[in-house]
Amino acid sequence: MESSFSAYLAAGIGAALTVIGAGFGIGKLASAAMEASSRQPEALGDIRTSMIIAAALIEGVSLFALVICILLALK
Repeated sequence: MESSFSAYLAAGIGAALTVIGAGFGIGKLASAAMEASSRQPEALGDIRTSMIIAAALIEGVSLFALVICILLALK
């Protein structure tokens, strides 16, 4: 009973840290993309494409981390 509670707690904390980290990462990415597009408006398409690819990679890594947290909690 005690070990399952601590596993759930650790998984919850890990999931929360993962989501917070992904949020900060995507926020910083979007901020840099907005600044770059304001400095060079003619490169907006390339900047947007790079931003979407990087955001997808961040989301993929955070989803993987969330799955690992869930698997460790249910083990």
